[in-house]
Amino acid sequence: MNVLGEIVGRDRRTDRSAVHHPSAGRTMSYHDFCTTAWKAGNVFRHLGVAGGRGVEIEPIGSPESLLSFFGATLLGSPVRFEIRDDDEARLVVATADREAEFDPSPGTKLVVYGDCPTRPDTTYWESDVWSENPAIPPYEIEPSTPALVTHETTYSHEQLLTLAERVVDDYDLSATSRVAVAGSLSHPGVVVAGVVAPLLVGGTAVLGSKTDEMATLAVVTDDETADASSVVDADTVL
Repeated sequence: MNVLGEIVGRDRRTDRSAVHHPSAGRTMSYHDFCTTAWKAGNVFRHLGVAGGRGVEIEPIGSPESLLSFFGATLLGSPVRFEIRDDDEARLVVATADREAEFDPSPGTKLVVYGDCPTRPDTTYWESDVWSENPAIPPYEIEPSTPALVTHETTYSHEQLLTLAERVVDDYDLSATSRVAVAGSLSHPGVVVAGVVAPLLVGGTAVLGSKTDEMATLAVVTDDETADASSVVDADTVL
């Protein structure tokens, strides 16, 4: 694979589990995950997101966070798993209970999920994304295109995939692997090892440190613990 969009490509739509969220009792198959990532990308495109125009996502482990990440990267838009509420982002994605905290500038759109928004100019994920046309956004993305932005570093599609492939090799991840996303998505190592790596090989990203069964690998930060046969500190991934 050369770009992150290939992880949610048309040929990857199967009935296998892509994302499991035990605390919410939710599981998404690769078919549903890929199709919904396309829908998210199309909604974001209608809201003005395009190559080089940033998307900021609340860094919590939810299917919507991951779908927003892949939807944005399908458009060539760099993602920051942090909400700064400034003028640099074209789009902000957050839980509905935080809507009142934000006062987006005229050039920034807000998308919320989990409950209906209270303001008419806020986009409601459960309405707009789920009803969107399930077609792959018509964008051609280069491997060198920025995909993930932090305070210190910008990672391209190529760099994230290379780092994820190393995690796959180091921990022998496969389509039967379940990787627990225990650390915050604000850490790029968590995104690489907890999200990109398992989805790259057709495995399952499990959201939350306490899963309903033992995971193959858990990605943690600081002094976190997790239920897994192997644990990797996100700092060692980069």
